[in-house]
Amino acid sequence: MKHFILFSVLLFSVARCSNELAFEEQSFQKKTTLPCKENCPQITVKIPVAKDVPVVADSINKKVFSVLKEIIYFGEKPYTSTNYNGLLASFIDSYEKLQKEFPKDTFGWEGKIEGSVKYQSDSILNIEIKHYTFTGGAHGYEGLRSLIFNPETGKYIPNNQLFKNKNAFMAFAEKKFRAKYKIPENKSINATGLMFEDEKFYLPQNIFYTDKGLLLYYNSYEAASYADGPKELLLSYKEVNAYLITI
Repeated sequence: MKHFILFSVLLFSVARCSNELAFEEQSFQKKTTLPCKENCPQITVKIPVAKDVPVVADSINKKVFSVLKEIIYFGEKPYTSTNYNGLLASFIDSYEKLQKEFPKDTFGWEGKIEGSVKYQSDSILNIEIKHYTFTGGAHGYEGLRSLIFNPETGKYIPNNQLFKNKNAFMAFAEKKFRAKYKIPENKSINATGLMFEDEKFYLPQNIFYTDKGLLLYYNSYEAASYADGPKELLLSYKEVNAYLITI
C-alpha cells in the first residue's frame, strides 16, 4: 500500500511538472537576395515561444505574433503572413520591390526584434519585446513593447485591467513623475518641454512588471520628442501594491 501511495505521488509530480508552462527561444532571419555591397537589408527575430501547455501556450504565442505583425510592416497595412518566416519574407520582399522600382536609390533597410520573459509569477507573465526597424528616412524607430498575460489561462491582460482604481493610480504616478523630472506641481505637465497630448498626464502604453518594481515606460514620441528619448518611472511594489489587482 505504501509503495502504491509513493508511486501515485511521484506520478502526480511528474504530471504536474509536465503541465507547467515553459518557453524556448526561437530565431528567424531573412536577408535580401539582391546585390549589395554594405548594409545589406536584413531582419532578425529572437522570440520566446510558449510550450508544454497547449491551449495556454497557443493563446500567448498568437498574441506575441500579432504584435510583431504590428511592428514589422511597410505601407499602410500589416502583412497577412501567418508565421514568422513569412512575416520576415514579406518585409524583405517590400524592400526588393522598392529597390527594383527605384534602382538608383539606396535603401538600407533593417529590422531587429528581441523578445524575452521579463517577469513571471503565479499570477503574472510579462513578455518584453525590444524592437528596431529602419525603412528609410532620417532614423529608424526603436522601442519596447510590454505584453502581460495570465499564466494560468494565457489570456492577455490590458493595462486598464491591472489596477483596482486606474484614476487613483494615475494621480499617484503623476506626482512621482513630476518629482523625478522636476516639473512644478502648479505648472503644466509640459512645462519643462515634454509633449503630453492636451497637456495632461497619462499612463504609458507600456507597463512592465520587473523584479525591482512596476516600470512605466514611455517610448519616444509618446511623451517627449525623439531627441529627448524615452521616459520611464520605476515604482517599488511597496508603493504600488495597494493599487494593483495582482502581482
